[in-house]
Amino acid sequence: MTMAVNMNMNMDMKMSMIRNIRMIGSGEKTLVLSHGYGGSQAIWEKVIPFLSERYQLLLFDWDFSGSGSGLVLHPSNYSFAAFADDLVSLVDEMGLKATIFVGHSMAGMIGCIASIKRPDLFRHLVLIGASPRYLNTEDYEGGFEREEVDNLFSYIQSDFHAWGKSFVALAVGVNDPNSVEILGKSFHNMRPEVALMVARSIFLSDNRDILDKVEVSCTIIQVANDFAVPLSVGHYMQSKMKANASLEIIESDGHLPQLTAHHMLLAILDKVLII
Repeated sequence: MTMAVNMNMNMDMKMSMIRNIRMIGSGEKTLVLSHGYGGSQAIWEKVIPFLSERYQLLLFDWDFSGSGSGLVLHPSNYSFAAFADDLVSLVDEMGLKATIFVGHSMAGMIGCIASIKRPDLFRHLVLIGASPRYLNTEDYEGGFEREEVDNLFSYIQSDFHAWGKSFVALAVGVNDPNSVEILGKSFHNMRPEVALMVARSIFLSDNRDILDKVEVSCTIIQVANDFAVPLSVGHYMQSKMKANASLEIIESDGHLPQLTAHHMLLAILDKVLII
């Protein structure tokens, strides 16, 4: 029998960035599904029916998704370290151990940091379209030049909704109106000032130095043609991880395989979740 528990609570102040906690499905293993920038737990809707048949799923929304308090917090609240602290507190509060963390985009690095803080809470990390750094350097290809990122910030400030519409189309990457609608709804629910703070936190971050501290085994999943994360990033992460890390490539376009290539993603997860 499938268990479904809705937890309409915001927990306490230390959990101020996590909203709409749900526990669904059944099974001995627990998967923690964490969305990235501009998303919500709705981005998992195509894989949930398959995963919930065999696993217990913990889902939630980050506050910036528009489902939160509506407060504009200090930029420090949107740091990767702050998100990781909230994730650790959530898993602890739920009484879970040795979970499998599935993090998309920025959430991948949040999971890495959380696993360093509390490796007992995670048995495996699945990092989908994750990146430790988005800016290029002389010896690292992150995908973006500083001028491009500064222009992105200016566009968010000047016309957030127009920027969001174009960004969603790039993120989806394929002709898939349903996926554009799913992502677009949560994207445009973000408050522009919050969207800018989180974007700055993401695109100006450099988390490369944490990779060799990750002791929990990882599966890195990348889409072959992802505008935000070039394949070089996946290979870089795999080479720098302290833990055993495998790299899986999905031959498709876009940044959200859980929406646009979910059958290929599920095939990879079938292999990974045997652990």
